[in-house]
Amino acid sequence: MDFMKLAQKYQTPLYIYDFDHICEQFNLLKEAFRARKSLICYALKANSNLSVVKHLAALGAGCDCVSAGEIKRALIAGVSKYKIIFSGVGKDDSEIEFALKEDILMLNVESEAELKRVEAIARNLNKTARISIRVNPNVDAKTHPYISTGLKKNKFGVDIDTAKKLYIYCKNSPLLEPIGIHCHIGSQILDIAPYRDAAAVTAELLRSLKSLEIDIKFFDVGGGLGIRYKDEVTIKPYDFAQAVLANLAGTDVTVVCEPGRFLVGNSGYLLTKVLYEKYNGAKRFVITDAAMNDLIRPSLYESYHEIEAVNKSGGGTLADVVGPVCESGDFLGREVLLPQLSHGDLLVVKSAGAYGFSMSSNYNSRFRAAEVAIEDGKDRLIRKRESFEDLIKLEQEYL
Repeated sequence: MDFMKLAQKYQTPLYIYDFDHICEQFNLLKEAFRARKSLICYALKANSNLSVVKHLAALGAGCDCVSAGEIKRALIAGVSKYKIIFSGVGKDDSEIEFALKEDILMLNVESEAELKRVEAIARNLNKTARISIRVNPNVDAKTHPYISTGLKKNKFGVDIDTAKKLYIYCKNSPLLEPIGIHCHIGSQILDIAPYRDAAAVTAELLRSLKSLEIDIKFFDVGGGLGIRYKDEVTIKPYDFAQAVLANLAGTDVTVVCEPGRFLVGNSGYLLTKVLYEKYNGAKRFVITDAAMNDLIRPSLYESYHEIEAVNKSGGGTLADVVGPVCESGDFLGREVLLPQLSHGDLLVVKSAGAYGFSMSSNYNSRFRAAEVAIEDGKDRLIRKRESFEDLIKLEQEYL
Protein backbone atom coordinates (compact mmCIF):
# COMPACT_ATOMS: atom_id res chain seq x y z
CA MET A 1 0.00 0.00 0.00
CA ASP A 2 1.46 3.35 -1.06
CA PHE A 3 0.93 5.45 2.06
CA MET A 4 2.98 8.35 0.68
CA LYS A 5 0.76 8.63 -2.38
CA LEU A 6 -2.41 8.36 -0.28
CA ALA A 7 -1.24 11.10 2.08
CA GLN A 8 -0.47 13.40 -0.83
CA LYS A 9 -3.85 12.72 -2.44
CA TYR A 10 -6.12 12.80 0.62
CA GLN A 11 -4.05 14.56 3.34
CA THR A 12 -3.82 13.40 6.98
CA PRO A 13 -5.08 12.21 9.40
CA LEU A 14 -6.56 9.57 7.12
CA TYR A 15 -8.37 6.30 7.68
CA ILE A 16 -7.68 3.65 5.03
CA TYR A 17 -9.58 0.36 4.71
CA ASP A 18 -8.53 -2.70 2.72
CA PHE A 19 -11.84 -3.98 1.30
CA ASP A 20 -10.21 -7.13 -0.07
CA HIS A 21 -9.15 -8.10 3.45
CA ILE A 22 -12.72 -7.55 4.71
CA CYS A 23 -13.95 -9.92 2.01
CA GLU A 24 -11.39 -12.56 3.03
CA GLN A 25 -12.43 -12.36 6.69
CA PHE A 26 -16.12 -12.62 5.85
CA ASN A 27 -15.57 -15.68 3.66
CA LEU A 28 -13.46 -17.38 6.35
CA LEU A 29 -16.30 -17.10 8.85
CA LYS A 30 -19.01 -18.06 6.38
CA GLU A 31 -17.04 -21.14 5.36
CA ALA A 32 -16.57 -22.13 9.03
CA PHE A 33 -20.35 -22.44 9.44
CA ARG A 34 -21.05 -24.11 6.08
CA ALA A 35 -22.36 -27.27 7.75
CA ARG A 36 -25.31 -25.37 9.20
CA LYS A 37 -27.74 -22.66 8.11
CA SER A 38 -26.08 -19.43 9.16
CA LEU A 39 -26.42 -15.68 9.05
CA ILE A 40 -23.47 -13.34 9.61
CA CYS A 41 -24.74 -10.04 10.98
CA TYR A 42 -21.98 -7.47 10.90
CA ALA A 43 -21.78 -5.43 14.13
CA LEU A 44 -22.20 -1.95 12.72
CA LYS A 45 -20.75 -0.28 15.82
CA ALA A 46 -17.25 -1.41 14.78
CA ASN A 47 -17.24 0.71 11.64
CA SER A 48 -20.47 2.18 10.30
CA ASN A 49 -19.20 3.82 7.11
CA LEU A 50 -21.91 3.31 4.48
CA SER A 51 -19.44 2.00 1.89
CA VAL A 52 -18.07 -0.56 4.37
CA VAL A 53 -21.61 -1.72 5.17
CA LYS A 54 -22.56 -1.83 1.47
CA HIS A 55 -19.45 -3.91 0.73
CA LEU A 56 -20.44 -6.44 3.39
CA ALA A 57 -24.08 -6.44 2.29
CA ALA A 58 -22.96 -7.38 -1.22
CA LEU A 59 -21.19 -10.40 0.31
CA GLY A 60 -24.46 -11.48 1.95
CA ALA A 61 -24.03 -10.03 5.41
CA GLY A 62 -26.81 -8.84 7.65
CA CYS A 63 -26.32 -6.26 10.40
CA ASP A 64 -26.43 -6.15 14.18
CA CYS A 65 -27.55 -2.61 15.07
CA VAL A 66 -27.77 -0.82 18.43
CA SER A 67 -29.67 2.32 17.45
CA ALA A 68 -32.29 3.49 14.99
CA GLY A 69 -29.50 5.40 13.26
CA GLU A 70 -27.57 2.18 12.66
CA ILE A 71 -30.70 0.49 11.30
CA LYS A 72 -31.14 3.40 8.88
CA ARG A 73 -27.51 3.10 7.82
CA ALA A 74 -27.93 -0.62 7.17
CA LEU A 75 -31.06 -0.08 5.08
CA ILE A 76 -29.49 2.75 3.07
CA ALA A 77 -26.45 0.54 2.39
CA GLY A 78 -28.66 -2.20 0.94
CA VAL A 79 -28.90 -4.68 3.80
CA SER A 80 -32.09 -6.74 3.63
CA LYS A 81 -34.51 -5.82 6.43
CA TYR A 82 -34.86 -9.53 7.17
CA LYS A 83 -31.15 -9.68 8.00
CA ILE A 84 -31.19 -6.83 10.55
CA ILE A 85 -31.20 -7.39 14.32
CA PHE A 86 -31.81 -4.55 16.77
CA SER A 87 -29.79 -5.04 19.96
CA GLY A 88 -28.93 -2.75 22.86
CA VAL A 89 -29.91 -2.44 26.49
CA GLY A 90 -31.60 0.97 26.19
CA LYS A 91 -33.94 1.29 23.21
CA ASP A 92 -36.37 4.21 23.47
CA ASP A 93 -39.97 4.10 22.29
CA SER A 94 -39.31 5.89 19.01
CA GLU A 95 -36.55 3.43 18.13
CA ILE A 96 -38.72 0.40 18.93
CA GLU A 97 -41.55 1.88 16.86
CA PHE A 98 -39.20 2.52 13.95
CA ALA A 99 -37.84 -1.04 14.04
CA LEU A 100 -41.34 -2.54 14.10
CA LYS A 101 -42.53 -0.36 11.24
CA GLU A 102 -39.49 -1.32 9.17
CA ASP A 103 -40.30 -4.99 9.83
CA ILE A 104 -36.69 -6.01 10.55
CA LEU A 105 -35.83 -9.61 11.41
CA MET A 106 -36.07 -9.25 15.19
CA LEU A 107 -35.57 -7.06 18.22
CA ASN A 108 -33.12 -8.43 20.75
CA VAL A 109 -34.73 -7.80 24.16
CA GLU A 110 -32.57 -7.34 27.27
CA SER A 111 -35.03 -6.97 30.16
CA GLU A 112 -38.59 -7.63 31.26
CA ALA A 113 -39.30 -3.90 31.28
CA GLU A 114 -38.13 -3.59 27.67
CA LEU A 115 -40.25 -6.57 26.63
CA LYS A 116 -43.34 -4.91 28.07
CA ARG A 117 -42.57 -1.69 26.15
CA VAL A 118 -42.14 -3.64 22.91
CA GLU A 119 -45.48 -5.34 23.51
CA ALA A 120 -47.25 -2.03 24.24
CA ILE A 121 -45.82 -0.36 21.13
CA ALA A 122 -46.71 -3.39 19.00
CA ARG A 123 -50.27 -3.11 20.31
CA ASN A 124 -50.44 0.56 19.33
CA LEU A 125 -49.18 -0.29 15.85
CA ASN A 126 -51.37 -3.36 15.50
CA LYS A 127 -48.28 -5.42 14.72
CA THR A 128 -46.66 -8.59 15.97
CA ALA A 129 -43.10 -8.06 17.21
CA ARG A 130 -40.53 -10.73 16.35
CA ILE A 131 -38.10 -10.90 19.26
CA SER A 132 -35.14 -12.70 20.69
CA ILE A 133 -34.05 -12.50 24.31
CA ARG A 134 -30.47 -11.87 25.29
CA VAL A 135 -29.32 -14.42 27.82
CA ASN A 136 -26.54 -13.57 30.23
CA PRO A 137 -24.80 -16.93 30.82
CA ASN A 138 -22.51 -15.61 33.58
CA VAL A 139 -19.42 -16.71 31.64
CA ASP A 140 -16.14 -14.85 31.96
CA ALA A 141 -14.85 -13.94 28.48
CA LYS A 142 -11.39 -13.19 29.93
CA THR A 143 -11.11 -9.89 28.14
CA HIS A 144 -10.84 -6.21 29.13
CA PRO A 145 -13.53 -5.43 31.77
CA TYR A 146 -14.91 -2.57 29.68
CA ILE A 147 -15.76 -4.96 26.84
CA SER A 148 -16.88 -7.95 28.90
CA THR A 149 -20.65 -8.42 28.63
CA GLY A 150 -21.53 -11.94 29.79
CA LEU A 151 -21.20 -11.73 33.59
CA LYS A 152 -23.94 -11.04 36.13
CA LYS A 153 -22.23 -7.77 37.05
CA ASN A 154 -22.55 -6.53 33.44
CA LYS A 155 -25.62 -4.55 32.36
CA PHE A 156 -26.50 -6.82 29.46
CA GLY A 157 -29.14 -9.51 29.13
CA VAL A 158 -31.09 -11.54 31.68
CA ASP A 159 -30.30 -14.72 33.61
CA ILE A 160 -31.50 -18.11 32.43
CA ASP A 161 -34.51 -18.35 34.77
CA THR A 162 -35.72 -14.87 33.85
CA ALA A 163 -35.23 -15.61 30.17
CA LYS A 164 -37.37 -18.75 30.41
CA LYS A 165 -40.12 -16.79 32.17
CA LEU A 166 -40.03 -14.11 29.47
CA TYR A 167 -40.23 -16.66 26.67
CA ILE A 168 -43.32 -18.20 28.27
CA TYR A 169 -44.82 -14.72 28.53
CA CYS A 170 -44.11 -14.17 24.82
CA LYS A 171 -45.73 -17.47 23.89
CA ASN A 172 -48.93 -16.36 25.59
CA SER A 173 -48.93 -12.90 24.04
CA PRO A 174 -50.59 -12.43 20.61
CA LEU A 175 -48.31 -9.41 20.05
CA LEU A 176 -44.94 -11.11 20.59
CA GLU A 177 -43.35 -13.80 18.46
CA PRO A 178 -40.23 -15.32 20.05
CA ILE A 179 -38.07 -16.54 17.16
CA GLY A 180 -34.52 -16.17 18.49
CA ILE A 181 -32.25 -16.73 21.45
CA HIS A 182 -29.19 -14.55 21.89
CA CYS A 183 -25.95 -14.61 23.84
CA HIS A 184 -22.97 -12.27 23.65
CA ILE A 185 -20.17 -12.47 26.20
CA GLY A 186 -17.69 -9.78 25.17
CA SER A 187 -15.20 -8.48 22.65
CA GLN A 188 -11.58 -9.20 21.68
CA ILE A 189 -11.90 -12.77 23.00
CA LEU A 190 -8.86 -15.00 22.53
CA ASP A 191 -9.90 -18.12 24.46
CA ILE A 192 -12.28 -20.67 22.94
CA ALA A 193 -13.48 -22.04 26.30
CA PRO A 194 -15.87 -19.15 27.16
CA TYR A 195 -17.59 -19.56 23.79
CA ARG A 196 -18.02 -23.29 24.39
CA ASP A 197 -19.38 -22.71 27.89
CA ALA A 198 -21.76 -19.94 26.83
CA ALA A 199 -23.07 -21.99 23.90
CA ALA A 200 -23.68 -24.96 26.20
CA VAL A 201 -25.70 -22.87 28.66
CA THR A 202 -27.72 -21.22 25.90
CA ALA A 203 -28.32 -24.49 24.02
CA GLU A 204 -29.70 -26.07 27.17
CA LEU A 205 -32.22 -23.24 27.40
CA LEU A 206 -33.01 -23.69 23.69
CA ARG A 207 -33.91 -27.34 24.23
CA SER A 208 -36.08 -26.50 27.21
CA LEU A 209 -37.94 -23.90 25.14
CA LYS A 210 -38.43 -26.40 22.32
CA SER A 211 -39.98 -28.82 24.84
CA LEU A 212 -42.46 -26.05 25.70
CA GLU A 213 -43.31 -25.76 21.99
CA ILE A 214 -41.69 -22.36 21.69
CA ASP A 215 -40.38 -22.39 18.14
CA ILE A 216 -36.94 -20.79 18.25
CA LYS A 217 -35.55 -20.43 14.73
CA PHE A 218 -32.35 -18.41 15.33
CA PHE A 219 -29.50 -19.23 17.72
CA ASP A 220 -27.40 -16.06 18.00
CA VAL A 221 -23.94 -16.60 19.48
CA GLY A 222 -22.90 -12.94 19.32
CA GLY A 223 -19.47 -11.84 18.18
CA GLY A 224 -16.28 -10.87 19.93
CA LEU A 225 -13.66 -12.91 18.08
CA GLY A 226 -10.31 -11.32 18.83
CA ILE A 227 -7.75 -10.13 16.30
CA ARG A 228 -4.00 -9.71 16.38
CA TYR A 229 -2.86 -6.26 17.51
CA LYS A 230 0.59 -7.29 18.74
CA ASP A 231 1.36 -10.92 19.50
CA GLU A 232 -2.07 -12.34 20.36
CA VAL A 233 -2.85 -15.94 19.45
CA THR A 234 -6.33 -15.72 17.95
CA ILE A 235 -9.18 -18.23 17.64
CA LYS A 236 -9.53 -19.90 14.26
CA PRO A 237 -13.02 -19.40 12.76
CA TYR A 238 -13.38 -23.17 12.29
CA ASP A 239 -12.68 -23.79 16.00
CA PHE A 240 -15.15 -21.06 16.94
CA ALA A 241 -17.83 -22.65 14.77
CA GLN A 242 -17.18 -26.12 16.14
CA ALA A 243 -17.41 -24.88 19.74
CA VAL A 244 -20.88 -23.57 18.94
CA LEU A 245 -22.13 -26.37 16.68
CA ALA A 246 -21.07 -29.11 19.09
CA ASN A 247 -23.86 -27.94 21.39
CA LEU A 248 -26.59 -27.88 18.72
CA ALA A 249 -26.81 -31.52 17.70
CA GLY A 250 -30.39 -32.52 16.97
CA THR A 251 -31.66 -28.96 16.69
CA ASP A 252 -32.88 -27.17 13.58
CA VAL A 253 -31.89 -23.55 14.03
CA THR A 254 -30.08 -20.98 11.94
CA VAL A 255 -26.84 -19.95 13.66
CA VAL A 256 -26.35 -16.19 13.80
CA CYS A 257 -23.04 -14.56 14.65
CA GLU A 258 -22.26 -10.86 14.98
CA PRO A 259 -18.62 -10.17 14.10
CA GLY A 260 -17.39 -6.61 13.97
CA ARG A 261 -13.70 -6.27 14.83
CA PHE A 262 -12.96 -9.67 13.24
CA LEU A 263 -14.17 -8.44 9.85
CA VAL A 264 -12.78 -4.91 9.76
CA GLY A 265 -10.17 -4.48 12.51
CA ASN A 266 -7.03 -5.49 10.66
CA SER A 267 -8.30 -4.02 7.41
CA GLY A 268 -7.80 -0.50 8.71
CA TYR A 269 -4.92 1.94 9.02
CA LEU A 270 -4.74 5.44 10.47
CA LEU A 271 -2.20 7.50 8.56
CA THR A 272 -0.80 10.51 10.39
CA LYS A 273 1.84 13.19 9.77
CA VAL A 274 4.64 14.07 12.16
CA LEU A 275 4.47 17.68 13.31
CA TYR A 276 7.44 17.85 15.66
CA GLU A 277 9.75 15.91 17.89
CA LYS A 278 10.51 17.12 21.41
CA TYR A 279 12.31 15.97 24.53
CA ASN A 280 11.38 16.58 28.15
CA GLY A 281 14.69 15.67 29.71
CA ALA A 282 15.43 12.19 28.40
CA LYS A 283 11.79 11.55 27.45
CA ARG A 284 11.16 11.60 23.70
CA PHE A 285 7.82 12.62 22.19
CA VAL A 286 6.72 12.40 18.58
CA ILE A 287 3.83 14.81 18.04
CA THR A 288 1.43 13.97 15.21
CA ASP A 289 -1.59 15.53 13.55
CA ALA A 290 -3.75 12.58 14.69
CA ALA A 291 -4.96 12.56 18.27
CA MET A 292 -7.17 10.80 20.78
CA ASN A 293 -10.23 12.29 19.10
CA ASP A 294 -9.25 10.33 15.96
CA LEU A 295 -8.38 7.06 17.73
CA ILE A 296 -9.44 6.84 21.37
CA ARG A 297 -8.75 3.14 22.00
CA PRO A 298 -5.23 3.67 23.42
CA SER A 299 -6.51 6.31 25.86
CA LEU A 300 -9.76 4.52 26.74
CA TYR A 301 -8.60 0.90 26.97
CA GLU A 302 -4.81 1.31 27.12
CA SER A 303 -4.92 -0.63 23.85
CA TYR A 304 -1.86 -1.35 21.77
CA HIS A 305 -1.67 -0.48 18.09
CA GLU A 306 1.48 -1.15 16.12
CA ILE A 307 2.93 2.13 14.83
CA GLU A 308 5.43 2.20 11.99
CA ALA A 309 7.33 4.98 10.24
CA VAL A 310 6.62 5.11 6.50
CA ASN A 311 9.65 4.77 4.22
CA LYS A 312 12.12 5.09 7.11
CA SER A 313 14.72 2.49 7.98
CA GLY A 314 17.53 2.12 10.44
CA GLY A 315 17.70 2.02 14.19
CA GLY A 316 15.61 4.05 16.54
CA THR A 317 14.83 4.99 20.10
CA LEU A 318 11.71 4.77 22.23
CA ALA A 319 9.14 7.54 21.99
CA ASP A 320 5.59 8.33 23.02
CA VAL A 321 3.46 9.13 19.98
CA VAL A 322 1.09 11.91 21.04
CA GLY A 323 -1.40 14.27 19.46
CA PRO A 324 -2.29 17.96 19.73
CA VAL A 325 -5.28 17.52 22.08
CA CYS A 326 -4.92 19.21 25.48
CA GLU A 327 -5.09 16.03 27.57
CA SER A 328 -2.31 14.00 29.14
CA GLY A 329 -4.24 10.95 27.93
CA ASP A 330 -3.82 12.04 24.32
CA PHE A 331 -1.51 9.36 22.97
CA LEU A 332 -1.55 6.81 20.15
CA GLY A 333 1.30 4.75 21.51
CA ARG A 334 3.80 4.69 24.37
CA GLU A 335 7.39 3.54 24.28
CA VAL A 336 7.30 2.96 20.52
CA LEU A 337 10.61 2.19 18.82
CA LEU A 338 10.95 4.75 16.03
CA PRO A 339 13.77 6.23 13.93
CA GLN A 340 14.49 9.94 14.13
CA LEU A 341 11.65 11.80 12.47
CA SER A 342 11.19 15.22 10.94
CA HIS A 343 8.26 17.49 10.19
CA GLY A 344 6.15 15.95 7.42
CA ASP A 345 7.25 12.34 7.93
CA LEU A 346 4.45 9.80 8.06
CA LEU A 347 3.45 7.22 10.65
CA VAL A 348 0.91 4.47 10.09
CA VAL A 349 -1.15 3.14 12.99
CA LYS A 350 -2.21 -0.43 12.23
CA SER A 351 -5.28 -2.51 13.12
CA ALA A 352 -7.42 0.64 13.19
CA GLY A 353 -10.41 -0.52 11.14
CA ALA A 354 -12.64 -1.26 14.15
CA TYR A 355 -13.66 1.26 16.81
CA GLY A 356 -11.43 3.88 15.22
CA PHE A 357 -13.43 6.33 13.18
CA SER A 358 -16.72 5.10 14.69
CA MET A 359 -15.58 6.29 18.15
CA SER A 360 -13.92 9.47 16.92
CA SER A 361 -15.14 12.91 17.98
CA ASN A 362 -14.80 16.63 17.42
CA TYR A 363 -13.13 17.29 20.77
CA ASN A 364 -11.12 20.53 20.70
CA SER A 365 -13.20 21.44 17.60
CA ARG A 366 -11.04 19.13 15.53
CA PHE A 367 -12.33 17.82 12.20
CA ARG A 368 -12.85 14.11 11.83
CA ALA A 369 -10.59 12.35 9.35
CA ALA A 370 -11.36 11.42 5.78
CA GLU A 371 -11.91 7.73 4.98
CA VAL A 372 -10.60 5.88 1.93
CA ALA A 373 -11.27 2.39 0.57
CA ILE A 374 -8.69 0.27 -1.25
CA GLU A 375 -10.14 -2.44 -3.50
CA ASP A 376 -8.43 -4.35 -6.28
CA GLY A 377 -5.46 -2.00 -5.94
CA LYS A 378 -7.52 1.15 -6.48
CA ASP A 379 -8.31 3.84 -3.93
CA ARG A 380 -11.47 5.87 -3.55
CA LEU A 381 -12.81 8.39 -1.07
CA ILE A 382 -15.71 7.04 1.01
CA ARG A 383 -16.05 9.95 3.46
CA LYS A 384 -14.70 13.41 2.86
CA ARG A 385 -12.79 15.26 5.53
CA GLU A 386 -14.95 17.43 7.77
CA SER A 387 -14.76 21.21 7.55
CA PHE A 388 -15.29 23.96 10.08
CA GLU A 389 -18.66 24.63 8.43
CA ASP A 390 -19.67 21.02 9.13
CA LEU A 391 -18.77 21.52 12.78
CA ILE A 392 -20.94 24.58 13.37
CA LYS A 393 -23.87 24.07 10.98
CA LEU A 394 -26.20 22.76 13.71
CA GLU A 395 -25.36 25.70 16.00
CA GLN A 396 -24.90 28.72 13.77
CA GLU A 397 -28.56 29.59 13.20
CA TYR A 398 -29.08 29.99 16.96
CA LEU A 399 -26.47 32.73 17.43
